[in-house]
Amino acid sequence: MPLPMSPQDSLFLIGESRANPLHVSAVQLFSAPEGVDADGLREMFVARLDADASDTAPLLRRRPIRSLTSFGQWAWTTDERFDVEHHVRRTALPSPGSERVLLDLCARLHALPLERDRPLWEMHLIEGLSDGRFAVYTKIHHSLTDGVGAVRLLRAALSDDPAQRDMPAPWEAGSAWNARAPRTSGFDAAAISSAVLRGARSAVGDAAGMVPALASTMTHALGETGGPVNVAAPQTIFNVSIGSARRYSARTWPLERLRLVAKLNDASINDVVLAMSSGALRAYLQERNALPDRSLVAMVPVSLSDDAAPRQGNDVGVLMCPLGTHLDDPAERLAGISACMAEGKRTLRSMSGTQILAMSALGAAPVGASLLFGHQRVVRPPFNLIISNVPGPKEPLYWNGARLDALYPMSVPVAGQGLNITSLSNDDSITFGVTACRRAMPDATMLTDHLDRELTALESV
Repeated sequence: MPLPMSPQDSLFLIGESRANPLHVSAVQLFSAPEGVDADGLREMFVARLDADASDTAPLLRRRPIRSLTSFGQWAWTTDERFDVEHHVRRTALPSPGSERVLLDLCARLHALPLERDRPLWEMHLIEGLSDGRFAVYTKIHHSLTDGVGAVRLLRAALSDDPAQRDMPAPWEAGSAWNARAPRTSGFDAAAISSAVLRGARSAVGDAAGMVPALASTMTHALGETGGPVNVAAPQTIFNVSIGSARRYSARTWPLERLRLVAKLNDASINDVVLAMSSGALRAYLQERNALPDRSLVAMVPVSLSDDAAPRQGNDVGVLMCPLGTHLDDPAERLAGISACMAEGKRTLRSMSGTQILAMSALGAAPVGASLLFGHQRVVRPPFNLIISNVPGPKEPLYWNGARLDALYPMSVPVAGQGLNITSLSNDDSITFGVTACRRAMPDATMLTDHLDRELTALESV
């Protein structure tokens, strides 16, 4: 009997297209433990492929199905012909195996949709890096988990003990994948768009406060002072119909650099991530004579939790933040972003969880409609791009002694939104992953150079 799929999960299958695959990915870079080289590390992984298929976590042996027995709705069933070697693949980079070649390979892998007649995940073991490290590229469909949930699962499959051995492979039943992948609503446009239905349904029981919440939301939208809805995003060269091909670039900085900028400017690390992105986008668009007169607007997932006074229920919301790309001064851009985000968080904290969900769904509704009904282009973008800051592991992590040196996030450009910037922390560093539609932004890799220059500029203010 097929296991029913939740309406939220099925929306990621309904809204997916060849030009808009809906999976999240990450690139992990490992250094082999002492006395083991990259070949030896590869063999540790490969040895696990000889294990019985039943050792693979149940979650990763499920495939989607739609039939009469599920009344035409998407459901999960166990793949009786599951072949782990189809999902775990081995690849070698051509010499000299630079990191740029690795990321180009991962961009091509990221552009390919997952096969619907098999479980919706892949793991690629990639050797041949010139520095002797070993890479693992993983992608998993949004119907199974979102980006934050995937990071948690990757974290749980590793150990903080460099001496631990005989660990199961990440895809095996003894790993974190044995549990249902956690989903954190609000951390991507697709998740928010799926909340439209849930928000509308739950709003019935919270109707008394919905009108004031809507009035407050629209007041902030018209005043461009932060909130879940925006009405002033300009058109840009990446707010166009997108294709499936991707460009990807990533760069890592010491987290302490961002932390110091935040402290000196009475801002948060998330504010600094936005300010770096703002300056990089401004420079990139200026070089192409394509900088709009009005500020670009980012959709920003935010946590509303407060250790001193934790919220009940939904503690995640979405804010539309003007990035100040029309301003020349980096300090002025950071101050404006910080003020906007602070005001937006105050606005969301004044709402109930249901109201936050409904207002966030309203802000992302045009993109959600594009996904569900196949309209690639939004006449006027509700926002220009998604910028996410995802907290990652805070300590060094290992797999059978191999140290996780880097964790690069790869996210999802969606209909009319040809660019996504996601930052992900790991130990004492932070990595920005820039994922773009190759047709809209063939030179999107230049953004990481601009991000570096903008961080230096912010350190000088």
